[in-house]
Amino acid sequence: MRYPTEGPLRVALEGRALVLTLDRPERMNALSRELIRALGAAARAAATDDDVRAIVLTGAGDKAFCAGADLKERQGFTKDDVRAQLRLYRSELGALDRSPKPVVAAINGVALGGGLELALMCDLRVAAPTAQLALPETGLAIIPGAGGTQKLPRIVGEARAKEMILTGRRLSADEALGWGLVNRVAAPGQSAKDAALAMIEPILKGAPIAQAAALEAIDASFDADLATGMQLEMLAYERTLVSEDRDEALSAFAQKRAPDYRGR
Repeated sequence: MRYPTEGPLRVALEGRALVLTLDRPERMNALSRELIRALGAAARAAATDDDVRAIVLTGAGDKAFCAGADLKERQGFTKDDVRAQLRLYRSELGALDRSPKPVVAAINGVALGGGLELALMCDLRVAAPTAQLALPETGLAIIPGAGGTQKLPRIVGEARAKEMILTGRRLSADEALGWGLVNRVAAPGQSAKDAALAMIEPILKGAPIAQAAALEAIDASFDADLATGMQLEMLAYERTLVSEDRDEALSAFAQKRAPDYRGR
């Protein structure tokens, strides 16, 4: 499977986890157009790569996961350029958001603006103890433009989302954990990436078809009424029921051994 081999995104397969590292530490791993496109290309490639069971997204260095949009690059943008950038968020970062493979953000430092929105596109989030998370856009006379106004309330609730967005409040890792914004905080001395890899170990051993179906059903619940959501869940369940992995699960249980899921 073809992944970017040079540029602002480092790609490495660690076991069955594809680790994507934003590699612009001199710019706090800010989202340039080149980096956004590289993320989209990697996410699309991973979606059909049978060797990949999950994706871990992190930043280079220990200061920043991602500081958001590259403001230096944006200095020369016209208003139409900014509009094009917002569409690029939808098309390219949306490939991560819609990935059938579970995606976990390993937030190794600050996640600000578009950087936090990038983490919100992931299914799970793990933070380093020193991480800080914020959406400061309204202080710059704009609003979050990569889904922050939609995804943050779904995760932390309306009142807390409005507090973060209207005041630009920065949350520490422990505060983010208490708010449900992150799933786990790495132990002292443990990197966010290592904590993320440890967290998803059961996913790497799990049944890919079932995981993809579960993600699809959960995501659909935000866009449908309960009755429609229940029907969508049934359709997703059907895909798992006729899979070879389902037969393997039953055989492994009967034989008292660990299942060997193949994603078929």
